[in-house]
Amino acid sequence: MYTLLSGFYRYLVQKDEYFIVILGLDNAGKTTYLEAAKTKFTKNYKGMNPSKITTTVGLNIGRIDTGGVRLNFWDLGGQEELQSLWDKYYAESHAVIYIVDSSDRDRIPVSKETFDKVISSEHLQGVPLLVLANKQDIPDCMGVRDVKPIFNQNAHLIGRRDCMVMPVSALTGEGVNEGINWLVDCIKRNNDIRPPRNQDNNGLS
Repeated sequence: MYTLLSGFYRYLVQKDEYFIVILGLDNAGKTTYLEAAKTKFTKNYKGMNPSKITTTVGLNIGRIDTGGVRLNFWDLGGQEELQSLWDKYYAESHAVIYIVDSSDRDRIPVSKETFDKVISSEHLQGVPLLVLANKQDIPDCMGVRDVKPIFNQNAHLIGRRDCMVMPVSALTGEGVNEGINWLVDCIKRNNDIRPPRNQDNNGLS
């Protein structure tokens, strides 16, 4: 009887789990964004001081519960020599957050080229894309009106999947909620293509 009740309880409280990769060039603000998301959506979580956040070499992992689901984030290092490791996570991912440093105009073409490589992967077909124009707190940064046309140029690579370009400041947290909420709606809608994982099997295969 205990086993039956225990199983039923787990069934009631178990959340659908989704895995999201956070990609972008080094210094785009990926880890700062992840910390902002954890701070916004996790009660009593005190995020890392942004000045203490260093360049990611490898992987940062984060988790939040929202909208009745659990989101697991893989924040991957953006240096060119680490980008070859990204595709090992694609097949397990339910969505991509691609972060653009909208204050670094010189590297926008490189970021766009990297983005196109990401969305060309067959392992990400149909997976929702959230492109975040980060560092909107910096004066004279590029706004969404500037960033969106650049990253939408290769619409054939994006295809029919959900794709949104949104402004965000990972430093102040502005725009973080809106992006996460949009993403939750998309991955729920996309269940037939990428069903959620259960909590008994939440690692990389």
